[in-house]
Parts: sequence; structure tokens; C-alpha cells
Amino acid sequence: MRVGLSKRQRLSGLDAGNAFQTEGLFVMNAHISSFSIDVPLAGLRSSVESDMTPAKPAEITVSVHVLMSALEADWRELEASNTVSLHQSFDWCASWVMTHVERPLFLRGRLGDRTVFILPLELVRNGLFRTARFIGSPHSNINTGLFAEDLGGLPPEKLAAFILDELIAKLAHVADIITLEKMPLEWRGLPHPLASLPSIRNQNSSYQLPLLPDFAATLAQINAKRRRKKFRVSERRMESYGGYDYIIADSLDERRAILDVFLAQKAARFEALGLPNVFRDASTQAFLRAAISQDGTLENRPLSLHALRLRSDADSRIVAIAGVSRKGDHMICQFGSIDETLAADASPGELLFYRIIERACSEGVRLFDFGIGDQPYKRSWCTVETPHHDIVLPLTVRGRLAAGVHRLIVRTKRAIKSNRSVYAAVQRFRQKHQGKISPASTDVEAD
Repeated sequence: MRVGLSKRQRLSGLDAGNAFQTEGLFVMNAHISSFSIDVPLAGLRSSVESDMTPAKPAEITVSVHVLMSALEADWRELEASNTVSLHQSFDWCASWVMTHVERPLFLRGRLGDRTVFILPLELVRNGLFRTARFIGSPHSNINTGLFAEDLGGLPPEKLAAFILDELIAKLAHVADIITLEKMPLEWRGLPHPLASLPSIRNQNSSYQLPLLPDFAATLAQINAKRRRKKFRVSERRMESYGGYDYIIADSLDERRAILDVFLAQKAARFEALGLPNVFRDASTQAFLRAAISQDGTLENRPLSLHALRLRSDADSRIVAIAGVSRKGDHMICQFGSIDETLAADASPGELLFYRIIERACSEGVRLFDFGIGDQPYKRSWCTVETPHHDIVLPLTVRGRLAAGVHRLIVRTKRAIKSNRSVYAAVQRFRQKHQGKISPASTDVEAD
């Protein structure tokens, strides 16, 4: 049974009266569901640093849509593949679109009467530049787009070059640059269909632990003896506080209450570190509330909240929280927090991960993903590091400048992070410059 936004929610939140306006283009969503722009763009292909000269694949047509509802059936069919990221799933993107003002654009490619790819994008303006990017990209851990497993025998390089041409032709009048960030060139053992396009290595990788049906066998991949010892120590210390319960928020009221606790814990943590709170924005919080409001199923749930709650505490306080998403056999930890004023010596965050992974093994999850960003606790759990790349496609002269800036920033961050002594010095400087630091805090958001 499909569980997600109701038809009324989809129409009111995504479609009705949502005007899409750009230079030279005005589309009222209530009446028009798709459009195509075909313009001459001589010379622009050189700006993407590619010498590919593809012929159009037979029977493939590309259209640009501004309504998610027009694509829902095909979208849900494509997202069923294990190679498609949860961050490009219909329900995840719907939650983002209905809570943000960025203008959505959906590119659909059809081979005959069958949809073979969808690229869910949004238009944002950053200063001088108009950027087309994956929906919700700032808060995503891995982006793939949606591609059919069967491309009708079409070589991936030919498809990628064709999509490149279509992106230029369809979006050059509404965007200066396209940035498809945090994309693995290989995922779930298969090359990405766009892997042949020009890209730059992102400054961050993501980290995964393959799961086996047997939890003991899973732990054997990562020094089971040491992991169990840490677990027993945490358990004993939690018992000294009166014990704990591992809970997964069930009712909507409980989900909302635990999300509020997470936001408060995270705000305190960022303040202690002297760092900006990436969850402070009202639209980001609205998105999280929309995501937890969707029930989903055991195998497919946009966002569930796992927590450790003290038994003996009069207020039943929450000492650790993890926001977890599942799509098929892939589970992603989207975020986490702890109450650093209570039971911090019991390592409640580590204990919560232990419980989540133990449960996931028995529920058919085969890949647990700690998400993007290098942290010691991730490396202690994970056996797989997945490099990410950014595909950067300038569409205008202004876009070429934006592309150069993007590459410079990424290369600089990557160089700093690859040198541990320099990275440590930068962190110390930032913490000293921005204010306080909590000695109990050891990880920061990926940047």
C-alpha cells in the first residue's frame, strides 16, 4: 500500500496556483504541467569542458515539468530501483517542495512511451548566479537522479552526452549553472549513467557498513570483540542512571515531540561549538516535520526517529536521537544528537547506533549509511568509503565564473581536509574565532 501525501496535500502544496516565472518565461502551474525550451546555443558546449558530440538517441524525448503530480506514477516506478537514492524519492522531494520557495524543475526522458530518467531539480539564486541543482541538495547525503535499470541497450556514454545537450538546451534561459552535487560515479556495484560527464571530486565522501542477516557476522567486519566491549560498558553506565528504553517514535505526536528535542539538542551543540545552526531555518524545520508526518512502510520510510530514553528520569528525558531514512535495503542516518548534560559518559550516541544496526540486520537492511562527512565514529563503524563527485555545467558566461568559484572552493576544502594537521588548525581557529567549544562534542556537520 502506498502511503504518502494525500491527493489534496499534493495539489494544494505542490500544484495549485504555484506560479513559475523566469526571464522570458511564465508558466502558471494550475493550467500547464510541462514545457520545453529549444534555443540555439552555439559555443556553449565548450563551456562544459567536453568534446563529446553525440547524436540524439533514437526515440528519446525530453520534457521539462513543473508539477510533481504529472510524473508521480513514472517517478515511483523508477525509484523502486536500489540504484536510486532516497533523496530523489517522490515522498522526500514532495516534502521539500511543499516547504520551500525554490522553484522546481523536473526533466523527464522517455524512450518511446517509457520513462527512462527523471532529474528532479530546483532553481535557486545565490548572489549573481542562478543555479539549477538537485532538490534539497544542501541536506542530502547522496544524489543519483532517477534512471531506469534497462536503458534499452543505449550506451551510458551516449545517454550522458545526450542529457548534457538537453540540459543546456532546456535550461540556459533560466539558469547560469547546473550543479549536480554529491554523486557517486559508482553505486551499488554499478557505474552511474552520468559518470562520463566532466566532474570534480567532492571534498567529502560517505561511509557505509554492509549488513548481514546475522548481527554477529555484521560486527565481525569491524572488530566484534571491541565493539561488544564498548556496548557492555555503555549498558552498565546507562543502568547506573536507572536504565533506558530504545524507542522508535510511533504516533505523530511522539514524532513531533522527539523532533523538537532533537532541534533543541542540536541548537545547543552548535552554539557550544560556535558554529552556525544548519537546522535553524524555518523552512528546513518545516521540511523535517513534513518528512516525519509520512508513515511509509517498513521498507520505505522517508524519516523515522530513533531514540534512547531514560527510564528513571522524572521527565523521561531523551539522551540520544537519530533521524533515519530507509529505502529498500538501504538505510541512511540523516542526523543525530545527544543531551551532553545527561549520561554523556555512557556514550549514548554509540549505544543508539548499536541498537539501530542490530535491529536493521533482522529487518532486511543490507547497507547502513552514516552519510556524508568524515568523522572518527563513522570510520569506526564502516568498512566502505564512497567518493562523491560534483558535475558542474556552466550554461552562460556568468555560469563559467560560478563554475570556477565552485571548483576552487571544493579543491581548497579537499586539500585542507586531506592534511590532518592543517585541518585541525583550521578547526581550532574557527572555534576560537567563533566562540565556545564543548569538550564533549567531537563531530561537526559535513562542510
